[in-house]
Amino acid sequence: MNLRRWLVGLAIAALLAVGGWFGWQRWQSRQAAPEGPRAEVAVPESARPRPGSAEVVSVDTGLDSRLLAGATPMAERVAVVGLLNKRNGETRDLTLKPGQAVRVGDVIVRLRACERTAPWEQEQYTGAFVQMDVRGTDAKWRRAFSGWLFKERPALNVVLHPIYDVWPKSCTMSFPDTGPDTVSAGAGAAAPAANAPRRSSASNAPDTSPVPAESIPSASDNSAE
Repeated sequence: MNLRRWLVGLAIAALLAVGGWFGWQRWQSRQAAPEGPRAEVAVPESARPRPGSAEVVSVDTGLDSRLLAGATPMAERVAVVGLLNKRNGETRDLTLKPGQAVRVGDVIVRLRACERTAPWEQEQYTGAFVQMDVRGTDAKWRRAFSGWLFKERPALNVVLHPIYDVWPKSCTMSFPDTGPDTVSAGAGAAAPAANAPRRSSASNAPDTSPVPAESIPSASDNSAE
């Protein structure tokens, strides 16, 4: 009986030892893993810093233009995106067209699209699809943010980065003044269609022609009867 208990205790101790060893190996692998699942991105050759070049570099990413419901084509719109460096408190206004990118030091800001609501809409929104790549201490570029940002509703999407922050400030675009269902107020009454049914004046319209005064009976005539 004592031998059986001893064997059971030995088996439990072995299982605990094996489980502890696997747990320690998993903890070591987590400690050696890089911080966060940030994917490395390929930076165009024109966006890489060169000796003696300026800090700000513009990059054209070749976005195709698209016509959207008669409004300004996407490639012809102009957006202003604000960039903040939280370390030194410096802010910049970046003027971009969809498909362009600007490198400022260790950060690249790309504009994929910008949009704003039509003037006749009740609620006005200004949005921009922005991508931000940041160069780390290992000289590798990583995607820090990618998504839509809105000027009037910044809480809808937040840029979670300890150093840089971006936000849309404007999107210059125009909207069509007329559409397929637009009716001009100064054009006057439209002529009736050829196939529209015509009303008969004798059956439907009341007779509004003047009546001679002689044919109207007087009060004296009624009393004579």
